[in-house]
Amino acid sequence: MEQKLTECTRSREAEITEIASHLIQSGGKRIRPVITLLTFSAFHGERQEDAVDIATAMELIHAATLLHDDIIDGAEFRRGKVSAYKRYGLARTLVAGDFLFIKAFEFAGKFDDTVVQWTADACTSLTEGEILQGSFNRSRTVTAKDYLDIVERKTASLFQTGARLGAYIAGANAEQVEVAANFGLNLGIAFQMMDDVLDVVGRRKLLGKSTGMDLRDGNPSLPIVLSLLDGHQTVSRVFQSPTPTENDIQRALDAMGNGTVIEQARSFARKYALMAAREIDKLPESGARDGLKALGRLLTDRDS
Repeated sequence: MEQKLTECTRSREAEITEIASHLIQSGGKRIRPVITLLTFSAFHGERQEDAVDIATAMELIHAATLLHDDIIDGAEFRRGKVSAYKRYGLARTLVAGDFLFIKAFEFAGKFDDTVVQWTADACTSLTEGEILQGSFNRSRTVTAKDYLDIVERKTASLFQTGARLGAYIAGANAEQVEVAANFGLNLGIAFQMMDDVLDVVGRRKLLGKSTGMDLRDGNPSLPIVLSLLDGHQTVSRVFQSPTPTENDIQRALDAMGNGTVIEQARSFARKYALMAAREIDKLPESGARDGLKALGRLLTDRDS
């Protein structure tokens, strides 16, 4: 898959290649393709090249959204180095993101209509999730249900699709495909919840980006939503401020870190990880099944 990523991001325009490589070659967890490949193996798929193609498509879509997200958020850093947006500018980064989306469908388009439709549906959910998140930017009216709706679309949809496609192309039946899809959905929710926690209590060196980004950008993360529901005035004021200072952000981070919302958020993440594990328990024993369960534990115990 890594080889395919390198090959498919080469363009006749050197600058597109450079921008795509700037992000893709900087690392990343590769969680989405890992889910696809492990799910494919858990259902004893035989055409490994097909699984690699779908896994590559999932990572390309993810990379494209990261390029576009950094434009939307004005992010300075990504994966421990200057973001493509800051290095290459808005227009070029936007085009490079479009290029990666197109390349993703070059892989997904090799398969039947079902694969193409599910991949397109995931991309639709991603865009809807971004708009939904924006509608609650710095809004104190955001609820836990609103938060979950955002996460299911913006993050978990690609986890869900990767797992669903891994099972489908392996030849699993309809019921098994939905088991895989439910696993991916719940794991994606757990993953985002932990990302939200680390934005408050993580370390920049390990994260590869600054903490407090959700407060800076006004995005309703889980700790922020829980703080709003608890009526925490410091967090509420900073979250609603259009131009919070670094001192304001640090006070809000300290308030969340010293209170109960972080443990509440971790508890929610563990709950969804457990729901994901219960889906995987429905599969026959195999090394791939064990790998999927281990992935769930790693994602909720991580510090980066």
